[in-house]
Amino acid sequence: MRRTLLDESHLAFADAVAAFVAKEVTPHYEAWEQAGIVDRDAWRAAGKAGLLGLSIPEQYGGGGNTDYRYNAVLCEGIEGTPGLAIPLHSEVVGPYLMELCTEEQKQRWLPGFCTGDLVTAIAMTEPGAGSDLQGIKTTAVQDGSEWVINGSKTFITNGIHSDLVIVVARTDKAAGHKGITLFMVERGMPGFERGRNLDKIGLHAQDTAELSFTDVRVPEANIVGELNRGFYHLMHNLPQERLVIAIGAVARAERIFELTLDYIKTRTAFGQPIGSFQNSKFVAAEIATELDIARTYVDRCIADHSDGLLTAVDASKAKWWTTELSRKIIDRCLQLHGGYGFMEEYPVARAFRDARVSTIYGGTTEIMKEIIGRDLGL
Repeated sequence: MRRTLLDESHLAFADAVAAFVAKEVTPHYEAWEQAGIVDRDAWRAAGKAGLLGLSIPEQYGGGGNTDYRYNAVLCEGIEGTPGLAIPLHSEVVGPYLMELCTEEQKQRWLPGFCTGDLVTAIAMTEPGAGSDLQGIKTTAVQDGSEWVINGSKTFITNGIHSDLVIVVARTDKAAGHKGITLFMVERGMPGFERGRNLDKIGLHAQDTAELSFTDVRVPEANIVGELNRGFYHLMHNLPQERLVIAIGAVARAERIFELTLDYIKTRTAFGQPIGSFQNSKFVAAEIATELDIARTYVDRCIADHSDGLLTAVDASKAKWWTTELSRKIIDRCLQLHGGYGFMEEYPVARAFRDARVSTIYGGTTEIMKEIIGRDLGL
């Protein structure tokens, strides 16, 4: 199916992203997978290539881009190397910095954000609070011109590398979701410690860590957004995060399907390519159709988001449908590879592991369906 979302300039940018990945990422990726973390120089290389902060104004060192289709192209192009979490940095954390920060904060943080000298993370999830943000236990208590943060977070992407962490903390215990505030905790603040780099079943090159905060004193100038409005800030930005996950899910499934088609056209059994068997044809036909439908919906969401029209409900639909579909497609592609699909050197094996978490982070499939169901008046 012809893709109408992108014009020649978007396709040229896609080529630039592919060139960056080929030069700065692919040659090192196996080493990163083994080490459990990407080389910090990769972040600076991404900054030098202009791939960090596409939507950040040029005055702060960003790309000054107002067309979200370029951001989508970047997310698609970087999908196959999830250890370098540019989408999390630029597309999830970036909007908080641009939309909520004061001018002083922007001048302090955005230049390093765009060069890759300051890697970012957002710390919402806790050992006892995941999708239910109202269950947050981390607290921030005011002490003069400072706030004292105590608590712990877990499953934090970029947790080891991060220099700036937006921490979700409770500032009014009696106010429920109306008593949550966002704070920027910076590397080196006393009492801010990183736990182990978590041992995951997939996304091995992605540093994911536990963070702890023991009497961390944060100046009032590091409040992100408004006091006690953190929950609303999070709800406002979650649709873009979920769209980014959907974009990655479709791109991942498309990439693995393309590789699988090449495989079944060349791998032979019983004297003929395995792709010539009826079952292989039918599975491939199903996948091709499902991907076209998913791509059409996600591209519509990208266009709506570019126009400021993407709703939380539409983003939730895109997120749950594409991540579940991606898992199913990759599983079928692995089956078509036979025993080779179970071998680590084949991309389908890594994708099988890496795709699993996509139905969990950014809001589980069940939470997405709950949001959609409520919109239906149920």
